[in-house]
This record gives sequence, C-alpha cells and structure tokens, in this order.
Amino acid sequence: MSQFNSHSPPPLRHPVPTHPAYIPEPPSTPASPQGYQRFSSSPAPVLQQQQAQQPPQNIQAYPTHVPAYTTPFQHSQPPLPPQYQTGMNMHHMQQHPVQPPQPQMHAPDYTAWGLDGTTAQLGMQLGHSAVAAGQDYVQRNFGTFIPSNNIKHQFNVSNSYVIRKLRLLLFPWLHKTYFRRPRAQGEWLPPREDLNSPDLYIPVMSIFTYILLTTLHSGINERFSPLILGESASRATVVLLLDFLFVKLGCYILNIQGSSQVTDLLAYGGYKFVGVILTLAAGFLGLKGPLWSLIFLYAFASYAFFLLRSLRAVILPDASSVPATHATGTVTQAQRRRRIIFLLLEALLQILYMAWLVRI
Repeated sequence: MSQFNSHSPPPLRHPVPTHPAYIPEPPSTPASPQGYQRFSSSPAPVLQQQQAQQPPQNIQAYPTHVPAYTTPFQHSQPPLPPQYQTGMNMHHMQQHPVQPPQPQMHAPDYTAWGLDGTTAQLGMQLGHSAVAAGQDYVQRNFGTFIPSNNIKHQFNVSNSYVIRKLRLLLFPWLHKTYFRRPRAQGEWLPPREDLNSPDLYIPVMSIFTYILLTTLHSGINERFSPLILGESASRATVVLLLDFLFVKLGCYILNIQGSSQVTDLLAYGGYKFVGVILTLAAGFLGLKGPLWSLIFLYAFASYAFFLLRSLRAVILPDASSVPATHATGTVTQAQRRRRIIFLLLEALLQILYMAWLVRI
C-alpha cells in the first residue's frame, strides 16, 4: 500500500511543438558540412535567443543549390547570402521576365489656372469642336469662292517667267498678243508656261515691297512710327479691294459670266504695285518735280495699257482662243460698246489708285 502512496501529483509538462505531418525532404547537397537543419515553430523570442547563442557561420557553409520550394516556416529561417539571393533573382527573372516600363502620358495640370480636371477636359472638347466647325464653315463658304487649286495654279511660276512678266508690265506695247493659251483638257496653261496667264506671286511680292518702301521713306525723313506699317498695308488692301469690286460689279451689270476667276481679277489689280514701286524708287534716287511726275505718268500709262489689253481678253474674249468651259454667248454690238466703255473707265481709275498709293 505504501508503494502506491504519492505525496504530489506528477508535474505537468507542456507538449513539445512538432512539425506538420509531411514535410518534403530537400535534395542532397554534397557541400553541406552541417547538413539540413530543421527549425521548430518556437516563439520569436526563443528563436532570437537561439540565433544569438549560435556562433557566426561561414558563408561557404550554405548549400550551393537553393531548394525550389517554400516551407511554412520560411519566415523563421535566416536570410541567404547576397550571391545566393542573386541566383534566386536570376531564376525568377527567367521564369517571369520583367516587362520594360511603358511611358505614361500625364495630363497637363490645370490647377494653376484654377480649373479642375473635368472642367479642363470639357474645355478641350469644346475647343476641338469649335475648330472643326470653323474649318468646315471656311471650306463650305470660302472653299468654293477661292478654290485651293486656283491658288496653286496662280503661284506656279519660274524665275524666267517673273523676269519676262516684269518686262511686260514696264514695256507692254512691245508685246503683241495678250490672249491666254488653253490646254487640251479645257483649262488654261499655268503662268510658268504662258506669259499672258495672270499670277499672284508678283502682286503679293509687290505689295510687301511697297509696305517696306513706305516705311523706309518715313524712316529717312525721321517720321518713322510702327503705325506706318499698318497704314501702308491698309491703304494697299483698300485699293486692291475697291478695284476688284468695281470690276466684279461691272461684270455683273454687263452680264459677263464665266469669263474670269476671282484670283485672276485680284492678280490683274495687283500688277499696279509694280508701277508704284518704280515711282517710289525714283523718289529715293532724288528725282523730284517734273521728272518724278513724268515717271509716274509713264508707270500709269504702261499699267493702263497692259490692263486694257489683258481685260479685253477677259471681257471681250475671242471664241477661237477660249476653252469650251469658259465660252460665253454671242455679244451684240450694243453690249460690245458698253464693255469697251467699261474697260476705258477701269483704266482711267488707275491713276487715282496709284496717286493715292505714291502719296506717302
């Protein structure tokens, strides 16, 4: 009976933590002096104390081959050396290649102007819509008024054409015929191929030269002002538009249909600036009084003669030299007389236009 007596119960012991039922074994590592070490799932303070008591191990003691699996206690294992981490990173990059970063388009910051993103996007959309509507309006209204093909045709010039055209404007009575030559397809030849074809290159360059000469004249006389540029440009534009409207109105009243394009009439009216530049150049050379007036009258007479001959081919066309697409009906004797008077009146008005332009 004494052998069964016990003064105190046996001490309670905490169960030792164990690993899961199945843990795959790592592959064999020939260069592993310490072998594979298992770590228990002990609490973190106990693990830190065990790691602090262990002596530092050599880097070469780690296996040269890293297992290709992860364990539930991977967070409790010490980190691998850098060279093995590099090997793992290379293996991961081969399995999952990293895509290069794509450039990102950052929207502009409109907060500096006191606008939020929604308001700015709405404004951009409204701006694009307004520009598209404006382009459509210009194409529908002005595209038929001054077609782009006519503009390209008027600027199809060459250096030899410009020289011969200037000589024609200054000495028009030496030229024999002023009728334009048509193509076989029913269109006019470009200025490069036909001297009688009107162009816009010489009128545009002449207008810019006139503006520069008037500004230079004001600077020489110590009267320069930035307003001179605007005044000269406005004067040239008003003269060109008045001349064009007068010719267009006369063609409408006299029932001259399909005889000329808008660009042709603008070109014929812009040739007067060649004579105006000649008169201004004579003033720069110091010519004054009767000699300067004589040069002005010569410039007016040469341009008036050129305009009479050129517009005669437009208003009184020859049926044998006009394409079928530009042909008009039969002109009676009374209509012919009225058109001739209109031509003379248009030529005489040029002296008023040119006198206003040379008065600087």
